[in-house]
Amino acid sequence: MATLPVYRWRLAPDGMATRRQLRAMGLRPGGQEVAAQVERPRRRRGPLVAYLYRIDRAKPVRPMTPGRRSALAKAMTARRTCPSCRRDAGYCIPRSLGMCVPCSDIESAA
Repeated sequence: MATLPVYRWRLAPDGMATRRQLRAMGLRPGGQEVAAQVERPRRRRGPLVAYLYRIDRAKPVRPMTPGRRSALAKAMTARRTCPSCRRDAGYCIPRSLGMCVPCSDIESAA
């Protein structure tokens, strides 16, 4: 197994990008292997690592289909609906609370 080339933060060669950078360009890795990694040193913990992919091998992002769009809308509605009061909270319910903030405040005060 070959080891990955490691570059320091902000010193990656041209022609390589992270997943986020590819997405901003309208691309995706498309099943290719990780080509390299970038490490950002930290003082008290291990370095932050970002994997790099080759831009020339990246594929265009798949278009959003009507079925995927409706499934995503249903999933987001489920994340925004409070299980206690069954109302749309207007934001994603925090998993730490398990309910909307007003319901959580009422429960903690009781």
